[in-house]
Amino acid sequence: MTDHLDAQILHALQIAPRASFRCIGEATDVSEQTAARRYHALRRSGVVRVVGLVNPRVHGHAQWVARIHCRPDRVSQLASALVRQPEITYVSIASGGTEIICMIHSPVDDQHEGLLLRQLPRSAAVLAITVDLLIHASGEPGAPDWTGYGAYLTPEQVRCLLRDEPPRRPPGPLLTPSEQDLPLLRALGEDGRATHTHLAAATGWSMSRVARRLEALESAGTLLYGVDLLPEQLGYKINATLWLRVSPAHIRSVSEDLARHDEIAFVGATSGRDNLMAIAICRGVEDLYDYLTSRLARIPGIHTYAVSIRVQRLKQAASVIAHGRLVPAAGVRGI
Repeated sequence: MTDHLDAQILHALQIAPRASFRCIGEATDVSEQTAARRYHALRRSGVVRVVGLVNPRVHGHAQWVARIHCRPDRVSQLASALVRQPEITYVSIASGGTEIICMIHSPVDDQHEGLLLRQLPRSAAVLAITVDLLIHASGEPGAPDWTGYGAYLTPEQVRCLLRDEPPRRPPGPLLTPSEQDLPLLRALGEDGRATHTHLAAATGWSMSRVARRLEALESAGTLLYGVDLLPEQLGYKINATLWLRVSPAHIRSVSEDLARHDEIAFVGATSGRDNLMAIAICRGVEDLYDYLTSRLARIPGIHTYAVSIRVQRLKQAASVIAHGRLVPAAGVRGI
């Protein structure tokens, strides 16, 4: 069971995924050894994974949101096939086991439906498919994703955590990773907090070369870091995808309002009839009801909404969920 210190360490990782345990310990007022011990316990139990990811824009990829309605008796087989595809970065089963929601990385001018159609069994299992372009994802650059578990670091703690971090600069031109970068990126896909020593062993490079290449890829915006969390392990059992229909004049303001809500893990504008989607994470059904009828209801510009309740999460970013734990997904996204 996680406690206040665990939650603060998780928040620290979301703010600075590769911060040293010394900095995390100083920010949370514990020793470096305690911070390291707590983190490794959280990682072993599958609550958290820090992963290195290649920016999909490196290869001109956009993100697509797919909703696949299928027969309940075939949903597990189909979802498992989708999880194995590196281009698919999020897979969940919703709506009582009759709908698969997934995110696909594919060029805008590609036949993005082709990937899905190649993976679908040639049977009556699939009843309907919709695929929409993710036009914009809201949130402040560098801000953590879902932090509704509380235990936020104070501004003073954040300053302490980031004391040794280089100043954030606007990303330069994207760099396309070379074949020589593959071992580095694979190692970071396995563990985004891998030390320079570990990365040097994985690549056969010197530690100084590892440091230089990391700095180049990070500063260009080519190499990103994600922090995968399992909210269920933190006591948050309800995950709902909200499909909102919003007037064009309110899309930006509604997106920004939603992004500020503690319950919201993600919000994005899409090309579909339901032109905003958001993922809400709550402790229980009553908490979701309270959110829908209070905070969501107060936002002007929302005409209609629908809710898909997730019943099983299978994949997110560079992790898959197995036996209630986050474990590495095969392959490196974006390579």
